[in-house]
This record gives sequence, C-alpha cells and structure tokens, in this order.
Amino acid sequence: MTGRYLDTYDAACDRAAAQVMAHYSTSFSLATRLLPQPMRTDIRNLYAVVRIADEIVDGTTAQAHECAETAIDAYEAAVLHAPAHRFHTDPVLHAFAATARACRFPAAELRAFFASMRSDLPDQPDLPLEDYIYGSAEVVGLLCLRVFFRGNEAALTPDLADGARALGSAFQKINFLRDVAEDSALGRSYTEHSPIDAPTHPFIPQIRTELAQAKEQIPNLPARVRPAVKVATALFEELTDRIEATPPAQLRTTRVRVPNHRKLAIAARALRQ
Repeated sequence: MTGRYLDTYDAACDRAAAQVMAHYSTSFSLATRLLPQPMRTDIRNLYAVVRIADEIVDGTTAQAHECAETAIDAYEAAVLHAPAHRFHTDPVLHAFAATARACRFPAAELRAFFASMRSDLPDQPDLPLEDYIYGSAEVVGLLCLRVFFRGNEAALTPDLADGARALGSAFQKINFLRDVAEDSALGRSYTEHSPIDAPTHPFIPQIRTELAQAKEQIPNLPARVRPAVKVATALFEELTDRIEATPPAQLRTTRVRVPNHRKLAIAARALRQ
C-alpha cells in the first residue's frame, strides 16, 4: 500500500492550520506568504496551536459553558504528546505534530507557553510580567527560529535567540497596548504598573528598542526567511506608531488596526529595503 492516504490527510491538515491563521491574523498571514516551503507550512502549523490555546483562555470556552482550566490542561497534554504519534483525529494537532517532530521543538518551551496561558485564567496566580512575556511570546519567537533553521540547529547562536526573544516581546507589548479594551473585559490588565493614560506609555520605548535589536539579527537569518521577517517587523512598527499617536482614552475603547491597503504598501516598502 502506498502512502497516498496519509499524504492526502497530511495536506488536508496543513490546510486546516493555514485557515486558522488566515482567519485570526491578516498580518501574520501576509508575512507567511513570503516564506518558502516547508517553512510556510511549519509556521502556520505552530500558529494554529498557539491560537487555539489563546481561544481556550480568552473566553471561548466560557461562552461554551466549558471549564477553561480543564480544557487548557487537556490541550497542553495533547500538544506535548502529539509529536510521538503519526496520526491524530484533530487536524490542527496532526499538522503541528509533524512540524514539532521535524523542527525538534523543546518540550520545556512548550510548557513555558502553556504556563503563561494558564496564568490568564481566573483564580490562577499571576506570573511576573517578564515570565509571562517569555512564555507567551518569546518562546514563540524561539520556536520560529527552529523552523527557520530546521535541520541545521547547530547554526542557532545566542545572538539569534536574543533577537527572536526581543521580537516576540515587542509583538506582545504591542498587543497589550492595542488590546486594552478586550483584556479589561476579561478582567486582565497587563499595563496596571504602567498606566495606559501616560502621555507616552513606557512600553513604547521598550518596543522600539526590542524591534531594533531584532532587526539587527535579520541579516543572520537564512536568506529565504528575511523578506517575511522584514515585513512582519515593519507591520508591527506601523502599529507602534499608530498606538503612540492614539489618545489614551481611545485605546480603552477601540483596537488600533492597520488597514489592509496600508499593510500591502508597508510590505512592498519593506521588501525594497
């Protein structure tokens, strides 16, 4: 018997993960289109699992009248054990497992991610902000590095890791600022020690420093990866500019966005640089 049944199922599961990314993030979806295969598929497979974990703790399970704590515990166990199995009935988990095996995702980094997700639940102890950002965002940057250097992990350097962590941290802080209204509705405040109504939020200079640190490492990435990372970074630089220009009171009620036509212009400009 040939492998056509499994090959067909693999392809269907990869498409399912890509649909999750396309539905939830136009910015990342745009950037991943610039990645070559198999990196494009691997990043989408990783994103889909991260997104589903976010949904578990961000109110979706509560609206479904399910226990979020039980759900996140079960999902963490499923994700950690997924690479050991070649078939899964959950298409996103099936796709992620193939990526995790090929890219050698460390279990410790996945556990750190889920620790941050779990701390978002009511009645769970809060993590120190730096630990939360590490697990929820910096770890994702490190996992992306493993995708970019798939099969060549020896080429990963501490400077590249620092750049990936800086980019993840910057992205997370941008999301903290643009999601103030949504997080407040969920009973969360990641900016409580840095008031959102400050003339210039303390996160802004931190974000700019971290984006600059990350950009220094782009030349050290594989050449085929650089365009996508340049575009993603440029899109979040634009978001930072827009957030800084938005009155604090408005940040409490609206989510700052970059219009699609502007995203395309930014992407084109980043690719020319």
